[in-house]
Amino acid sequence: MDILGVQLVNGLSYGLLLFVITSGLALVFGVMGVLNLAHGSLYMLGAYIAFTITNSAFSNFWLALIAAPILVAVISLIVEVGLLRTTYHLGHLSQVLLTFGLAYVFHDLAHWIWGTNVLSLAVPASLSGSVSVFNQTFPVYRLAVIAIGLIIAVILWVIQEKTRWGAIIRAGLSDKEMISGLGVNIKLVFTSVFIFGGVLAGFGGVVAAPILGIFPGMEFQTLILALVVLVIGGLGSIAGTFIASILIGLLETFSRFLLPELSLFLPFAVMALILVVKPKGLLGKVA
Repeated sequence: MDILGVQLVNGLSYGLLLFVITSGLALVFGVMGVLNLAHGSLYMLGAYIAFTITNSAFSNFWLALIAAPILVAVISLIVEVGLLRTTYHLGHLSQVLLTFGLAYVFHDLAHWIWGTNVLSLAVPASLSGSVSVFNQTFPVYRLAVIAIGLIIAVILWVIQEKTRWGAIIRAGLSDKEMISGLGVNIKLVFTSVFIFGGVLAGFGGVVAAPILGIFPGMEFQTLILALVVLVIGGLGSIAGTFIASILIGLLETFSRFLLPELSLFLPFAVMALILVVKPKGLLGKVA
């Protein structure tokens, strides 16, 4: 039971990390209709930038947790305004190809700047060590990740359900033409949502780095799982993304522990099964 308890905490922390990362992807797709295949690269950049900050004269994890998402937000702004905005009239295929190409550009830039070695980001001293809960020992950092993920989930829910900006986003999920007709600056909405998605990806990269490490190709590995979560939860659904993230996080963790030979297969099998039963995903509203 002790081992299963630890795996449960590991699965929840991993699932909530996936939620933080994938929620940005879900927002961008739901509001903008853009399947951003460079989203995993923004996650990767957050991790690498955090590594650079913590290994500089500042050497502060908390500074990295603030600065890295901000820098990723700046990169997201440049990508959306300078590149994506020119493709909106060309259709979704152009945007997919553009972001796919950007993913490889960022991949090569990361190799050039940080090399190809596997890097690590140390857990901050205040969150190191373990605590005993119900006579079981759990790493403090993983419990903190669970708390952070839940807080972000609540914040996203409040923004989406209780604010004017959330009402605009909900309207954008169902009818972009309508919000344009009401006088809403759709360009500003698109840019803001894309930046916010980048911030979530960069933040997830910093938080995940002490657990998952920093290594070449990490962006593609994460992107694949994020797409699985996106499809299972339902395209554009934040609530569906939350449920799917927890599901995949627990499935990945327990399958690696109990059925390691099937661990790579099971998430895709679950995705296929759910799509057979619910073609739009668990809570999807986008056809």
